Amino acid sequence: MISDKLLNPGNIVVVGGSDDISKAGGKVLKNLLAGGFNGEVYAVNPKASTVQGIKAYADVSLLPQTDMAIIAVAARYCPAIVRTLAFEKGTGGFIILSAGFSEEDAEGAALEREIVEVIDKVGGTLIGPNCIGLLNNNYHGVFTEPIPRLSAEGIDFISGSGATAVFIMEAAITNGLPFSSVWSVGNSAQIGVEDVLEHLDMTFDPAVSSKIKLLYIENIGDPSRFLKHSASLIRKGCRIAAIKAGTSEAGSRAASSHTGAMASPDSAVDALFRKAGIVRCFNRTELAYVAALFTYKLPKGKRIAIVTHAGGPAVMLADALSEGGLEIPHLSGRAADRLLEKLFPGSSVANPIDFLATGTAEQLGYIIDACENEFSEVDAMAVIFGSPGLFPVDDVYDLLHKKIRTCNKPVYPIMPSVINVKREIADFTVKGNAIFPDEVLFGRALCRVSGTPAPAETDPRSGKADAKKIRSVLKGTGDGNLPPDKVTALLNAAGIETVPEKIVSAPDDAARQAAGMGFPVVMKVIGPVHKSDIGGVLLNITTTAEVKAEFNRMMKLPGVTAILIQKMISGLELFCGAKKEGNFGHLVMAGMGGIFIEVFRDVATSLVPVSEKEAESMIRSLKSYKIIKGTRGSKGINEEAFIRVITSVSDLLLEAPEIVEMDINPLLGSDDSIVAVDARVRLEGCRQ
Repeated sequence: MISDKLLNPGNIVVVGGSDDISKAGGKVLKNLLAGGFNGEVYAVNPKASTVQGIKAYADVSLLPQTDMAIIAVAARYCPAIVRTLAFEKGTGGFIILSAGFSEEDAEGAALEREIVEVIDKVGGTLIGPNCIGLLNNNYHGVFTEPIPRLSAEGIDFISGSGATAVFIMEAAITNGLPFSSVWSVGNSAQIGVEDVLEHLDMTFDPAVSSKIKLLYIENIGDPSRFLKHSASLIRKGCRIAAIKAGTSEAGSRAASSHTGAMASPDSAVDALFRKAGIVRCFNRTELAYVAALFTYKLPKGKRIAIVTHAGGPAVMLADALSEGGLEIPHLSGRAADRLLEKLFPGSSVANPIDFLATGTAEQLGYIIDACENEFSEVDAMAVIFGSPGLFPVDDVYDLLHKKIRTCNKPVYPIMPSVINVKREIADFTVKGNAIFPDEVLFGRALCRVSGTPAPAETDPRSGKADAKKIRSVLKGTGDGNLPPDKVTALLNAAGIETVPEKIVSAPDDAARQAAGMGFPVVMKVIGPVHKSDIGGVLLNITTTAEVKAEFNRMMKLPGVTAILIQKMISGLELFCGAKKEGNFGHLVMAGMGGIFIEVFRDVATSLVPVSEKEAESMIRSLKSYKIIKGTRGSKGINEEAFIRVITSVSDLLLEAPEIVEMDINPLLGSDDSIVAVDARVRLEGCRQ
């Protein structure tokens, strides 16, 4: 639990506080004194008796009892200072701004460990080191600017980078957003992103707590805890958006399966955020726009009315919304005709609703009222209104302020004239309104928010996997690729239907088994990982003579140890696979199979465990979903059966965590079943 002495201290000392506000110690002291902190503020500076008008102590040992300390001195001095404060002065909250710790070298890491050990002993809390500090409604414990407008209803912002936190705050302030707290966790020596999320979750009070959380993350040390508390906050009514930096890789990793080649830390982050219900952003401006959207009502559907007095921005916004999957419904009929009569000649109400550069606040009111009450095909309104600088627009922005609060449908204000009507925009935002200066960035952000699902179910086992059979199949196996007969048994134990097959090691046996299955059959080599690359897969074999001839040819191929005979079936080629991705756990991937997985790479990803609803969402998110559903007169596949395969793979991975890579490619799907034709499983760290 995070110490209350950090969050709501009665008094604060700045160790390294000075009159020089170009340095961290001087600037954080200035911010503290200017920020209206209600308690006593002390400074420690051996070279001055007063700094910035307050008493300065020569050494921390001379201080009175002190709840919280902000430390801005060289790293090598910090352990002794922390020890004195913790053991002698009752200090429970610590912010170490200084650098020179684990981010620098092994010696710095040792200093960091020593500090954490001391703070842990007294049940204290450390922010940092190597951070900009902590800002909340009680005190301004940061050495940076700008200080945003603070409000209990504002944003809780957690950042792994101090400088980036400043830049994100600037972007959000530009959009008119207030903050409730800013946590710069720095090296996260004791407290990291997951710890702050847990604190915000465990102390959440719907009556007073902020419902908007922004995250800038460079490392997710505990994905399961991150998922637990972020999803919990969202279920409680919060909305979370995040940037995760540092997910690219220099070059591709060698992998033995299609899943291994496509899975990555970035796809794991995507899957984690989607499972939690977090809106993923990729730059500071996008994060600020999504945060601004969080301050508005959620639209009940995807149909947007674009209201504008300028044609170009409306066209660009329509493109951005359409590309992101939102709709711009055509407006016509009596309601549209009535509205058009109230506008100047030359106006258009078809959507975009263009009421011209000469349009008035009164006309804008007519348009918003029509969208709210008469156009049932509209779920939300995006209003673009700037100014060429000829006249003030206070009346328009006053009307928008009222309509935002009284309409049941969201009204989003896009205000591009950040210079010409700077004063009017400032008046608009000080009333508690967030704005969107750019229409395209707004459109893309709205699409991101609209496309982010709610948090997934917490324990969605399908119950189809036979745990005892799975463990029995794996008993006695070692690391590496599982033999084909074991793979088949494993899939069957998980509840996944497989095509009839036999492993043969002699030509006569091959012919006999093929005849028993009924022609046509398929022959595949056993041994090589990528069979097709060496001519080790042959389809549509129709005679015993052909079986024998091909058996003799295939056995001469490099690395071949036996031949697999399968009954040949037809259907749409699908794919399902899995890969263990570090501390994120297993990723399950699904999509079109066969060569399509290599050519189009159209796959959906989720983290285990995968619920039926998540599996359905995966399938329907595919670009190839129209093919899966059935198109141009062709029957689609059994979607419920595909969902069962995905959830069965998830269940299998829960029972067999030693599976590190798994490919079922292809699965052949028809309108009544889905059957696994070829599969590959690789194990590591087998448990018996």
